[in-house]
Amino acid sequence: MLYKLGIYMELFIYFLLTLGIGALIGFILSKRFTEGRIKLAENAVKKIGDDAKKEAENIKKEAMLQAKDYLYQAKTEFEKETKERKTELQKLERRFLQKEEHLDKKVNLLDQKEINISKSEKNLVQLEKEILEKERKYNALVKEQMEQLEKIAGMSSENAKKRLMELMENDAKHEAAKKIKKIEDETKEMADKIAKDIISLSIERYAADCVTEKTVSVVSLPNDEMKGRIIGREGRNIRAIEAATGVDLIIDDTPEAVILSGHSPIRREIAKTSLERLINDGRIHPARIEEIVGKVQAEMEVTLREAGEQAAFDVGVHGIHSELIKLIGKLKFRTSFAQNVFQHSLEVAFIAGILASELKVGVKQAKRAGLLHDIGKAVDHEVEGSHAIIGANLAKKYGESPEIIHAISAHHNDESPQSVLAVLVQAADTLSAARPGARREMLETYVKRLEDLEGIANSFPGVSKSYAVQAGRELRVIVESLAISDEDSIMTARDIAKKIEAELSYPGQIKITVIRETRAIEYAK
Repeated sequence: MLYKLGIYMELFIYFLLTLGIGALIGFILSKRFTEGRIKLAENAVKKIGDDAKKEAENIKKEAMLQAKDYLYQAKTEFEKETKERKTELQKLERRFLQKEEHLDKKVNLLDQKEINISKSEKNLVQLEKEILEKERKYNALVKEQMEQLEKIAGMSSENAKKRLMELMENDAKHEAAKKIKKIEDETKEMADKIAKDIISLSIERYAADCVTEKTVSVVSLPNDEMKGRIIGREGRNIRAIEAATGVDLIIDDTPEAVILSGHSPIRREIAKTSLERLINDGRIHPARIEEIVGKVQAEMEVTLREAGEQAAFDVGVHGIHSELIKLIGKLKFRTSFAQNVFQHSLEVAFIAGILASELKVGVKQAKRAGLLHDIGKAVDHEVEGSHAIIGANLAKKYGESPEIIHAISAHHNDESPQSVLAVLVQAADTLSAARPGARREMLETYVKRLEDLEGIANSFPGVSKSYAVQAGRELRVIVESLAISDEDSIMTARDIAKKIEAELSYPGQIKITVIRETRAIEYAK
């Protein structure tokens, strides 16, 4: 038993010794391995450091090279700029030196002039004294001569001057009248024929229908029961229609019809279309009325724009501002002396173009001015001024050329025509308004104009009778042969024409014919 225990003890001791030796060997091997790895790592770190130093040196060298290049370029540009500045400064210096020389010369000239002026002033003072003395002597002689002439003539100098002025004025009038008559006779031979040919050709090549002015529109009803529905409970429907459209509804005993009354044709058209749609729809109440009227108003805006675009297309003008296009469309619902202004504007545009083509001037410009000449009539009455000036302001606002603006403003002589285009538009406007059947006037207005024409003619001295004929297109004036001579009759006709132009408003032109005749009467006994 003890023997086995001893063996076990020896084995255990051997085991411990073996384990210790193994541990020592392992420690030694591990230490050597670790030292080897550390040495390898140190070598790698050293290599990396060497590489980094080399790369840093390369970067440093490149940076130095770039810096040298930049400095060289900057130096070159600076030297170039300095050289340019130096050149400019030298030029300025030369200019200043030249100006300084010029100023010195001017100063010398001024000094010389001052010396001359001082000498001249002394001479002028002496001359002035001499002139005053001579003037005094002259006035004394004139006074003495005047006194002698007054004694010889038996009248004062004022009366003599007045008499001389009257004689000179009468002689000048007679000479002017003779000259005017001679010029008119010479020019009429050629101008009348050419003008008549051009005007007749223009009217023959274009003619448009006439539209009668209205202030009411009639809406047909399917039956008389519809009148009650239009009126509504306690009149609410008719009040809503009138408030929405601005047009008066007249519901009377007229069978199956309602009358719309208003001075604005656009509002009447909107009211008529709205009421017809309400009748067809059958639903008539305030909310529905406002809805329908709003839709019709929007459609009317489109209709006006399309009408303006069609007019511009028909005439052949382009590039007109959209607002002017809309105003041209509005003219479709405007009238003047029962003539539709839209058709009148188209007619003026075509006639102006024809006249321009005959005279070999700008046709397109003439058509453009003719189409826009009455554009001021499309603006509501809130804008003050004549329609010619309003139209010119609108054309200027929307970018039309100065020639077009002047033609618009001068077509009724609000401005004096200064161009061929302005005269063409004025002539075309007169032709369109004055052609037979183009316009219709009320009887009272017509009679009043005839009376005014005859009254103006009768206001002149020497006029015995006057007659307005041809619907007021001609005024025939009979003068007394003893009071007015042949030459004076020409001046009388011109003075009557000027007074008519200043005091009356009329379409077209009026011909004034002064008739003077001498009758020799004798009786055989």
